[in-house]
Amino acid sequence: MEDGRPSWDNPMQFIFACISFAVGLSNVWRFPYLCQMHGGGGFLIPYVIMLVAAGLPLFYLELALGQLMRKGSIGAWRAVSPYLIGVGAGSLVIAFLVSVYYNAINSWSLWYLFHSFENPLPWASCPLNRNNTGLIEECAKSSATEYFWYRKTLNISPSINDTGIIHWGMILCLILSWLVVYICIIRGTESTGKVVYVTTCFPYVVLLIYLIRGLTLHGAKNGLLYMFTPKIEQLTDPKSWIDAATQIFYSLGLGFGSLIAFASFNEKNNNCEIQAVIIALINSLTSVFASIVTFAIYGFKATYNYESCIERMILLLTNTFDLEETAITSDTLDKWTAHLNSTAPDKFATISSQIETCDLQSHLDTAAEGTGLIFIVYTEAIVHMPGPSQIWSILYFSMVLVLGIGSMLGNMAGVITPLSDMKIISKYLPRELMIGITCLMACGTGMIFSTEAGNYWFVIFNDYAATLALLLIVLIEIIGVCYIHGIRRFLGEIEMMVGRKPNLYWIVTWVFISPALIVSLLIFYVVDYITSGRLSYIAWDSSEGRSVTLEYPTYALAVIGLLVVASISCIPLMAIVVYIRKQLKK
Repeated sequence: MEDGRPSWDNPMQFIFACISFAVGLSNVWRFPYLCQMHGGGGFLIPYVIMLVAAGLPLFYLELALGQLMRKGSIGAWRAVSPYLIGVGAGSLVIAFLVSVYYNAINSWSLWYLFHSFENPLPWASCPLNRNNTGLIEECAKSSATEYFWYRKTLNISPSINDTGIIHWGMILCLILSWLVVYICIIRGTESTGKVVYVTTCFPYVVLLIYLIRGLTLHGAKNGLLYMFTPKIEQLTDPKSWIDAATQIFYSLGLGFGSLIAFASFNEKNNNCEIQAVIIALINSLTSVFASIVTFAIYGFKATYNYESCIERMILLLTNTFDLEETAITSDTLDKWTAHLNSTAPDKFATISSQIETCDLQSHLDTAAEGTGLIFIVYTEAIVHMPGPSQIWSILYFSMVLVLGIGSMLGNMAGVITPLSDMKIISKYLPRELMIGITCLMACGTGMIFSTEAGNYWFVIFNDYAATLALLLIVLIEIIGVCYIHGIRRFLGEIEMMVGRKPNLYWIVTWVFISPALIVSLLIFYVVDYITSGRLSYIAWDSSEGRSVTLEYPTYALAVIGLLVVASISCIPLMAIVVYIRKQLKK
């Protein structure tokens, strides 16, 4: 290149890198949950509208800006306006904070992957107590998968106030996950460009295998019917539209600076418009594809639990009332229950506490997202899937790990690229050393997630490190390009790069529709924070074997405030610094 900047070997490397970054764990654990919560297939309506109205235009804007300026986030926004350097700095801070907690998920995936080689799987059944006289009480009151997650993996404390000891097994997994990331990004586009072929293609292979297997499972059709039966009344709920827009923004990776960094390694005449459309469509279609796989598994799991519930009730009634083994069937269970309750109420009262209501719909309605979906719901389904559970577990957690690493490449690009572009750093620190120091700092910070209270801190980072801050940064990005840099100037520069001006769709969404939607989202989140009262979190009560809701202590609220302010404050502070420096020069 004329400016000596490294570039991708070919346009496909760039497309694969963006897909690897955009298609991540949120496609697997967040989108299916939102479909389940907001009317099944009906959720696709607000999702597609938000993609067209805001997600795709902002995605193209970031790619075009990175390719035009050929700089990381800080350098690109300095070129737009010196007063917008803070936007790039804020994106860098967000990308770093997200990398800190995101790689903790990869360490958990490694932990489960290593344990997947055990036979039987360690989360297949509850272990015995020390006296071998019964099951461990915590496991008996919850489930084997929950026990392995909360006790063996997290060794979770009762509250965020109990930091507890470090889980050394998880520390080793965290160090290993950071070592993998370091190796993948150490040579820049030279190494990342090769890795993205694996991180992009492998998850689709595993999802396809799971799709074929999932569709043949007993009860899979129940899950698919649940997904594709739209509940149109949900469209009147504003939360459906808010969640659709939020999912689009985070899934595409807007505001992290990673897309700007990736696009900065493109040739100047690269057609990033068609690439933006392709990548955004692949990302959204992958969410739907992953949802089909997930709901097939959901249907199998729900059907298995429903039929197990019926079997338990039939066995309970048969043994209690000395009935013939074939007297009660699944079709006559409700009639027998009512009959026995009316004819022998005293005897029925002795087992009333053990009576369960077996309902397939209630099992399908049980929603889970995030780590709960990956490490509890899916692991339970894997245990009961026909065939060798170890193979299914190895495939699944290999896919989760590869998805996580692919997203980490993008997250770290949002950190490393702007730092590499800063002469004061590149002059004194070799690139390999600078990347090593950055990874070491992130790994050291992430060790807090390996304590007994680590999961509570993980939730804080996940919920507050990149929520309001990202929306504000994306809003300032579009205002900076359209109203400070100038939309006509920007359109002319794009024409110079790709050979034609953006059409009316891009112009209208950039100038009017997208800013209005982002402002609406910001207002919603601010009002929601104000009206929700004191913030709370979900803790694990080991004595009861269930989750409980607790309020955050004051110091945790202070950390939440710092996480939000850390990135947002860069915008006004850097603008003030630039203004003062200009005044001093005068």
